[in-house]
Amino acid sequence: MSDDLRYPIGKFEMVSPITPERLRQWIDEIASAPGQLRAAVAGLSDAQLDTPYRPGGWTVRQVVHHLPDSHMNSYCRFRLALTEDAPTIKPYNEARWAELPDATTAPVDLSLALLESLHQRWVVLLKALTEAEWDRRFLHPELGERTLRVSAGVYAWHGRHHVAQITSLRSRSGWR
Repeated sequence: MSDDLRYPIGKFEMVSPITPERLRQWIDEIASAPGQLRAAVAGLSDAQLDTPYRPGGWTVRQVVHHLPDSHMNSYCRFRLALTEDAPTIKPYNEARWAELPDATTAPVDLSLALLESLHQRWVVLLKALTEAEWDRRFLHPELGERTLRVSAGVYAWHGRHHVAQITSLRSRSGWR
């Protein structure tokens, strides 16, 4: 764990080579992320959910709603890369999405259920990919070309990253 409240597990670091074993590990992490998120927010009051995980950061509620927003975009990017030749994907302004009323006020159970269903479906897709399909690519206008292989690692980290933001806040705040 890091002392950086924004990155309690550290920033994403790509490993190389990305082996089939590593991909299986990342798929398992993607599969388990919804349950870990649900456990991280279990028993929190509305006041706790509306507490920023760090000074100037999103509230716990916004973090919870951000995960399915982000992961739905990634899931769609996987599907685009599998059905088109190196498509250019559309980025989205995640900070502005986090300010929309559903992200700031909706019950977290809505996004927990959405993330669970989304990840169940995503994992079915990921487990079925061939070695060649893992090397399919999409073009992110800001980040450049990315393979599905790399994206799997990013999103396995992404789930752990946001769960750690919440569990770190719980620990620092003494919330049981």
